[in-house]
Amino acid sequence: MADPIVHMENITKHFGPVIALNGVSFDVKAGECHCLLGDNGAGKSTFIKTMSGVHKPTSGEIMFEGRKMNFASPRDAMEAGIATVYQDLAMIPLMSVTRNFWMGREPKKGFFIDFDKANSTTMSEMKKMGINLRSPDQAVGTLSGGERQTVAIARAVYFGAKVLILDEPTSALGVRQTSNVLATVDRVRKSGIGVVFITHNVRHAMAVGDRFTVLNRGKTLGTAARGEITPEELQDLMAGGQEMAQLEGSLGGTV
Repeated sequence: MADPIVHMENITKHFGPVIALNGVSFDVKAGECHCLLGDNGAGKSTFIKTMSGVHKPTSGEIMFEGRKMNFASPRDAMEAGIATVYQDLAMIPLMSVTRNFWMGREPKKGFFIDFDKANSTTMSEMKKMGINLRSPDQAVGTLSGGERQTVAIARAVYFGAKVLILDEPTSALGVRQTSNVLATVDRVRKSGIGVVFITHNVRHAMAVGDRFTVLNRGKTLGTAARGEITPEELQDLMAGGQEMAQLEGSLGGTV
């Protein structure tokens, strides 16, 4: 079995007297979609920001490709190969798809931006993700929510992400847009990138996930592989509707 790209071991994060993460262990392998599920207040946002270098853990270790890492900033994490697509997408609606795709990393021809290369690359990378743009010059604000998610994902993949963290990518989307984003996640996973899919929607997690970890009040309640747990059991675990002992068998003893 392949070694994890990222392995987080016994991570804690304190904000003064508040314990946001309490002994969280989590990993993701190449070509795998590992879903992290939890309700509001479970600690998902703190987890994302700790893995991606926004927060330094109070204790615990983060290993990347077998090396211990101490990310000082999100840039350190990005340079290592951890890319995060947040819910707000960090896009400028009135700017073109191309400008949002490159966002400060535009190819140059002499002193000027090479728009021919920038536009053609944007179109081809979006096509790989299943999106056929009318024009790379169209404002990104004219795209659907699912298409904007795909721009952000394609951008991260193109610039060398080895691990892609997706923060609730389907939370504000309709049925068709959600389906498109889930298909994009599947393409990314099959390309060999490790995907961390953060969600509170069990159905969406089950559609793309290889493994599932449930977070509750800063603690992991268990990890199960596809086929080891039903959607109903996963939903009950998220909601706290079953005792840990009852689920221990279905989670392979990992609770």
